Amino acid sequence: MCKQISYLLFTLIMTNSILAQNLIYDFQFNSIDGVQHSFSEFKGKKILLVNTASECGYTPQYEALQALHEKYHDKIVIIGFPSNNFGGQEPGANNEIEAFCKLNYGVTFLMAEKVSVNGSDIHPLFKWLCAQENSEFTGAIKWNFEKFLITTEGKLAARYRSGVTPNSEEITNFIEN
Repeated sequence: MCKQISYLLFTLIMTNSILAQNLIYDFQFNSIDGVQHSFSEFKGKKILLVNTASECGYTPQYEALQALHEKYHDKIVIIGFPSNNFGGQEPGANNEIEAFCKLNYGVTFLMAEKVSVNGSDIHPLFKWLCAQENSEFTGAIKWNFEKFLITTEGKLAARYRSGVTPNSEEITNFIEN
């Protein structure tokens, strides 16, 4: 019983500390090839985060993400986060996902290792992102290819559902202004 209470207390403290963070720069992630990155590497740049999947109806958005990367690489860092949370649409291992993205969409923007973006094993970054204030909506990610725009100061500027394409006016205006 004492171990269960200790574990529960530890979990509550960790959850509160993650949610209390105000900037993305406190988080780290591993790239798809296993290199650890800190978001502090991207201070002063805008960031676009997208939870991706290789077998989704929205998978062709990789092409628009790559086009954004090629056009605006000096203004924004794009990071894809593969996840298998929705419909089992990202079943592959990291090396398979990386090969798929390069072969089919010529992806050269940064890809993270496969993570959970929903549920009890959610990556701390996505727990934080989903809890941030947003003018449109907050809460859990509903499907693949949701987009999170981060300001040059490391705060969430906007969040868009899957149907908003990477080359939409909302996203390109954010990048250009």
